[in-house]
Amino acid sequence: MSRDGNHIRVHSLQFDSLSENDTQRLGLALGRAASPETVVALCGEMGSGKTRFVRAVVEGLEGSPTDVSSPTFVLLQQYSARLLVHHVDAYRLTSETDFLDLGPEEWLTGPGVVLIEWADRISNCLPEDHLDVSITSTGETSRRFALTATGPKSRGLLDQLPGS
Repeated sequence: MSRDGNHIRVHSLQFDSLSENDTQRLGLALGRAASPETVVALCGEMGSGKTRFVRAVVEGLEGSPTDVSSPTFVLLQQYSARLLVHHVDAYRLTSETDFLDLGPEEWLTGPGVVLIEWADRISNCLPEDHLDVSITSTGETSRRFALTATGPKSRGLLDQLPGS
C-alpha cells in the first residue's frame, strides 16, 4: 500500500487464468521482469498449481523448466538461469525457526530470485518488500491469481505483468 494524499492505494492485480497456457504466460512475464532480490511468496491449496507456475517463472528467467520439481522433501532447490533461482517449499516445515535454520538471509537478500511455496507458513520471515501470489483453483485447468506488491520493488515488478 502507499499513501496518495488521504487515500491508501493497494498495489494488487487479479489475473484469471482460463488454461495452462494463460498460467504459462503470467509466469513467463514474471520471470522476464524479475530482477536481483526478487522474492515471490506463493500460497494456494495442494494442487493449485504453485510448482507449475514456478516452472513458467524459471523459463521466463531463461532457465530450464524441466529442472523444476516440487521441493517438498528437499525444502530448497536451486536452478541456473539469468539469475540464480532459489525454490523453497515450506509445507513440511514445523516452525519459522526451521525456515531460519536453512540460512535464508543469504539468498533472500542476494542477487538471485527466491520463489517460496506455502509462504504463508513462514510469513514473518519474509522481507518487507516481496510479491504475494495467491492461487485459487476455479476449474480443472483454470486458476485465479491474486498478486499483491508489498513494497516499491515488488510494485515495479507487478506493473510489468499482464493485466496491470
